[in-house]
Amino acid sequence: MFSTKKFAVTALLLVILLAAVTAVSVTLGAASISFSSSLRILLSPLFPSLVSQDIPPSHIYIILQLRLPRVLSALMVGAALAVSGTVFQAVFKNPMADPFILGISAGSALGVAVGMITGFAMIVSSRWGVPVFAFLGGTGATAVIYLLGGRGVSSTTLLLAGIAMNFLLSAAMSLLLFFNRDSLESVVYWNMGSLTSSSWSELSVIIPIIMIGTAVILLFSRELNAMTLGDETALSLGISIRNVRIIVLLLATLVTASSVAISGTIGFVGLIIPHIMRIITGANHRTLLPYSAVGGALFLMLSDALARSVVPPSEIPVGIITAMAGAPYFIYLLKARGRHIL
Repeated sequence: MFSTKKFAVTALLLVILLAAVTAVSVTLGAASISFSSSLRILLSPLFPSLVSQDIPPSHIYIILQLRLPRVLSALMVGAALAVSGTVFQAVFKNPMADPFILGISAGSALGVAVGMITGFAMIVSSRWGVPVFAFLGGTGATAVIYLLGGRGVSSTTLLLAGIAMNFLLSAAMSLLLFFNRDSLESVVYWNMGSLTSSSWSELSVIIPIIMIGTAVILLFSRELNAMTLGDETALSLGISIRNVRIIVLLLATLVTASSVAISGTIGFVGLIIPHIMRIITGANHRTLLPYSAVGGALFLMLSDALARSVVPPSEIPVGIITAMAGAPYFIYLLKARGRHIL
C-alpha cells in the first residue's frame, strides 16, 4: 500500500528533481551560458534585481524566449503522453497500449499535415487550427481502435490492429507528402518529433488543454481502477463502462493531440513511464496518473537535453531519442509476456 506519507515525500522529491532538471536544461544549447546566469535570468521575472549589467541582453532573450518555452514544451508534452498512455493501458487492459503504438499519434500527425498543407488549419484559426486538426485526426484513429475493442477482441488483436493502423496512417502521410513535395522537409522533420519550434504563443494554447484534460482524467481514477479489474467488477460498482470509456478516451486523445500539435510524433513515452511508475506507486490511478505525468515530463526533458547535446551545434529530433529507448523496452515487454502475445 502506498501510504500518504510516502506519497508526499516521493512527490516532493519528484518536484524538486523536476525543478532541477528544468534549471539545468535551459543552460544547454549552442550559446554558452553559465548555470548561475541561467538561474538568475529564470528568476528575474520575480526578482528583477538578479539581472545585472554583466548579463548580455542576448542571453536573456535566449533563455526566456527560446530555451524556456522549449523546456516547458518538453515538460507538458511528456506529461501528456505519459498520462494518455496510462489511460489507454487501463481502458484496453493492455500493458503495451500507447498513443504511438496504437496509431493515435499518427492520426493526430496526419490531421495536422492535412490542415497545414491544405491551409484549412489557418482558415480555422492561426492559433487553434493545428490543435483542432490534430484532435480530429487523433479522434478518428481512436474511434477505430475503440470499435475494435468494443467488439470484445483480445488484447493481442487490439495491439496488432493498432500497429497496422500506425503503418496505414504513416503511409497516408507519405502519400500526402509525395504530392506536396514543397512541404516535405518541414513536415518530415516535424514528424520525427521535435521541439525546436516551441514558442510562448503555442504554449498559451496547449498548456490549458493539457492541464484541464489531465485534471479531468484524474477525476476518473476510481473508474479506471475498476475497469482494470474487469467489466463485471466495474458494473457491480455502478459504473457506466461505455460512457466512461468514451469520455476518458476522448480526453486522452485530446491531450495526445495537443502534444502532437506542438512537437510532432514522439513515441514510447506513454509506454515506458506508466510501467516505471507502477513499480514506485502501484496500480492505483489516483497516484499513478500524477506520478506518470511527472515521470513523463522528466523523461522527455532529459531526452530533449540529450538531443541537443550529442552532436552540437546540430540537434537530433527528440523522437529518435525516445524511440531508441522505447523500442528495446517494447521488445522486452513482448518477451516478458511470453508466447501469448503472438
